[in-house]
Amino acid sequence: MNHHLAVVVLAAGAGTRMKSETPKILHNLAGLSLIEHILATARALQPARIITVLKHKQSEVESALQGLADDVEFITQSDTPGTGAALESAVEALSDFNGAVVVLSGDVPLMDVQTLNSLIDGHLASHAHASMLTANVDNPAGYGRVVRNGRQTAVVEHKDCNQQQLEITEINSGFYVFDSEFLKSTIGKLGTNNAQQEKYLTDLIGISDQVSTELVADNWLVAGINDRVQLSELAAELNSRIIKAWQLSGVTVMDPASTWIDVTVQLGEDVVIEPSVQLRGTTSVGKQTLIGSGSVITDAVIGSEVSIKSSDINSSIIEDGANVGPFAYLRAGTKLSSNGKIGAFVETKNAEIGAGSKVPHLSYVGDANIGSGSNIGAGTIFANYDGINKHTTQVGDDVKTGAGNVFVAPVTINSGTYTAAGTVVRRDVQSGDLAMNHSPQRSIAGWVLANRPDSLSAKHVKRKK
Repeated sequence: MNHHLAVVVLAAGAGTRMKSETPKILHNLAGLSLIEHILATARALQPARIITVLKHKQSEVESALQGLADDVEFITQSDTPGTGAALESAVEALSDFNGAVVVLSGDVPLMDVQTLNSLIDGHLASHAHASMLTANVDNPAGYGRVVRNGRQTAVVEHKDCNQQQLEITEINSGFYVFDSEFLKSTIGKLGTNNAQQEKYLTDLIGISDQVSTELVADNWLVAGINDRVQLSELAAELNSRIIKAWQLSGVTVMDPASTWIDVTVQLGEDVVIEPSVQLRGTTSVGKQTLIGSGSVITDAVIGSEVSIKSSDINSSIIEDGANVGPFAYLRAGTKLSSNGKIGAFVETKNAEIGAGSKVPHLSYVGDANIGSGSNIGAGTIFANYDGINKHTTQVGDDVKTGAGNVFVAPVTINSGTYTAAGTVVRRDVQSGDLAMNHSPQRSIAGWVLANRPDSLSAKHVKRKK
């Protein structure tokens, strides 16, 4: 921990251009909210304190971050608008702090630790009152311009620029380092005599004659999000960087343009990802696993040498050597053990399927425990709901069930048993037994000609006669 470093995250804005009931800083980007991205960067600096300034829907933001930001102090911005007023609220909370204060923007999620450390190192080496990260952009519209006059540096907000200043392409990025004593002695001098009648944080730059600046090398690092267009642009850029990093780590991504991987996902070597795959949340994938086209996997643990074909998997565990799909739907609580199979058009929920067991086709397995080496026949339904409560079905080891079965829970099908095709199992089946419903087939002679005389079926019958 750096006891002489504090971080202030400015996140009080309403984000009206998002046109959303959700606070802007809670919008998702590659598996984390915008504010989670910037807080992760702040933590990586190892500061003594992290202060986040909130105002718009503060209780909603704090609730969303509950358990995720226990090391963060949340404070409320005063009723005075502007970034200067937000920083002023933070400075009040830092009255007993002495050192460097790093100021970050809560809606600029791609900033990296290396760039900030460089800015901090330059600030300390120059003994500046204030240091600022700047960027050169082709279209500076809407950004504050960096105006230099000899040793004096100032930032003029876009709406306050004259024509000459509007032609400047060096802009303020919104990332700063301040000497704490300078902040305490000057923050109260900020006024609202400007086009927006706000307290501008950037006015602090013009107050001091000891300002250092550093030009950012990668403008994406300082790209902010004000609307959903910018959110999608940054999402695409971040996703591209995530994919390139995994490719360089030994992962095959067949079509990067159609593949989306959250920043929180972990992948092993020689994983192969086919086109149109989404890997979300805390998903982890082991070595030499194939993720087939169109699969969407969220918060799942996938083992090594697994094959997943065009399936939707949520909050599930799939162990080594297992096979899933195509078109399987694994809901929360599913565990497929090693070398097991969940096949085509199978849905599972809160189900544990043992090693080497198979649910190959067209089945629903809900609230069930299946032992090892068992095979569930095609079209089987685990009827787990009685209209009021959910119940569990227990299937033992080396059980072979026929096609078209219905297991009416709660029921136990013990190890080493068989069930016949079309059986509705309502009572426990003992080891070694064959469960079946005795209902002999009936054929009604002449039914087609009597009841469907004009059908194609009837024509076939008449031909034979």
